[in-house]
Amino acid sequence: MSSELSEADIVALVAENGTYPEQVWYTIAAFLFVIGCFQWGSLIHSKFARRRRYESDEETATTNDIQYKFSLRRIPLAIINFYRVVAFRWTLEIGQSYTLNMAEVFVTVAYIALLLIYAFINTTSVEGQKLDMIYWSNRIAMLASSQFPIVTALGTKNNIVSLVTGISYDRLNYIHRMMARTCFMLLWVHAAGEVVCFPSFRETLNEDWLRVGITAMVAFSILIIVSLRPIRNDVYEVFFYVHFLGVAIFLVGGYYHTKGAHGSYWIWPSFVFWAFDRFIRAVRLIVFNHSYFGFKSGSGTMDATTEMLSEDVMRLRLRRPPHFHWSPGQTAYLIMPSVSTLPFEAHPFTIASFDSSLLSIPHTVDQSGSDENSDTQVLGSSAPFWKELVFLVNVHGGFTKKLKEVAVRKETVKVFVDGPYGPSPDLNSYDTSVFVAGGSGISYTLPVFLSVIEHVRKGKSSCKRIVFIWSIRGAEYVQWIEEALIKAIQLAPPYLTVSIRIFDTGSSSTAQSMDEDSSPSNPIEKNGTHEQVVIRKTSSTSSMLLSLRGVKMERGRSDLDALLKEEVSMASGSMSVSVCGSQGIARAVRHALRFPVSGPSSILSGGPSVTLFVESFGYA
Repeated sequence: MSSELSEADIVALVAENGTYPEQVWYTIAAFLFVIGCFQWGSLIHSKFARRRRYESDEETATTNDIQYKFSLRRIPLAIINFYRVVAFRWTLEIGQSYTLNMAEVFVTVAYIALLLIYAFINTTSVEGQKLDMIYWSNRIAMLASSQFPIVTALGTKNNIVSLVTGISYDRLNYIHRMMARTCFMLLWVHAAGEVVCFPSFRETLNEDWLRVGITAMVAFSILIIVSLRPIRNDVYEVFFYVHFLGVAIFLVGGYYHTKGAHGSYWIWPSFVFWAFDRFIRAVRLIVFNHSYFGFKSGSGTMDATTEMLSEDVMRLRLRRPPHFHWSPGQTAYLIMPSVSTLPFEAHPFTIASFDSSLLSIPHTVDQSGSDENSDTQVLGSSAPFWKELVFLVNVHGGFTKKLKEVAVRKETVKVFVDGPYGPSPDLNSYDTSVFVAGGSGISYTLPVFLSVIEHVRKGKSSCKRIVFIWSIRGAEYVQWIEEALIKAIQLAPPYLTVSIRIFDTGSSSTAQSMDEDSSPSNPIEKNGTHEQVVIRKTSSTSSMLLSLRGVKMERGRSDLDALLKEEVSMASGSMSVSVCGSQGIARAVRHALRFPVSGPSSILSGGPSVTLFVESFGYA
């Protein structure tokens, strides 16, 4: 194909290469604005709007049965629930560990279609040749380059997209990866088109602008490969290093490659967004860890104690700094120079403790009516969940494997905390709140569970029923949080029903350990010596937890479908379901809350409006 272009072709090509990327940006900005309006509107409504009270016969409970009646006034609520089910509970399941909801599928298809439409429209040359390769191969490169700022912003923890839409960075991370991979494919199409269009391509390989472009694409290709989920999950540290270095090489190379085509103005904002995020994170790091930097006396205030709770779960405890506050369900990035390969390597973990004044009261009354006269008495050995920063860490490879070696020896480790990050679900307006967790997923559900109880006590929540479902591999796992659960039940007001269902999926012999006297846990062998994994086992505490009203422990897997449908049938008004666990648990919850449970017919007939919050395991 000839590489000759007429003057009219060049003028049209240059004009469209400048206009079309701008129009793509306007489209994306409009979409984000609409999403932001919905998100912020929903937030404002949940915080300030008066809640409707279902006092009529059609929407109230009589004894233990809910009497429903069809009502057209609930059409708006039925439409909202229909959207929730279709957008977030209908999923495209790829293999056993990867799931895309329909909202993500829609955004992916719409984004790719948007770029392809702008890539191929008006590609007829002045001579009348349709889909002229020179037109679309160059335009594709400019369209892809124009996306680098938003792709970079979506990959940062502090970004303007989260500010506008109200969606946290971790929820936007899929969009970051999807957009990056789309641009990657477009850039390779551009490279192939250039080779085909210009026979003299090889002769220009000695030119710097082309060499830096090739270098950038090689770095981008390596980055895309290591960002694939299996590699990212198995060797996260490798992904972390390659991602940091690969992005730097790609953006610098892309800037110099596009400079000659007057397209570098799309690249340099990426450096600004990245630098802004790093600046904010550095400031937060210094502020929240100021004793390490000489701004305040008292070194070691952020040193963490480590202990093994089981063979594959460890607990980190830090004394809570008075200036550090967080909301239930948020995460923090922990930097441990003595453990990680690089000194400022940050790893995200959910904060399992509760930043609250719930127990800073002179008197509390438990279900039996007995008074507790001090915080110490009330807290007992559950104090860490209120008075400290607590993290439950699953042991995998790399960083967590090194941290396990420290925890086995029960040593302290110096920790820098960056955070908190992520959203905190606002459950104050729900009549029923259900929490579903698997294993260490209680890092997310426990503090949110405790916060609901606090808000009910303070009159900030209208919740009438709380259900806490936890699936564990062994009965000894209950020891992790049992004192916190006991105190939470004791502090719950009498008009709040609390139901705790624990399912032991381990062997029968393991399940019986709850009834045994205190005994040492199974040792972990390391370098020929035996180190005990300390797991507190006190039969009196276990017996006390199981003797409380509403607490039930069962052997075997939980039937989440039956449990959730039962709760929906008992509920009225509004209901929230918060889940944190494996992909299997998240899938089971989504399936249980699809049609007809949350369908329009159920809502129009007076059934509860169900909102689902999903927090899955895994690196972002």
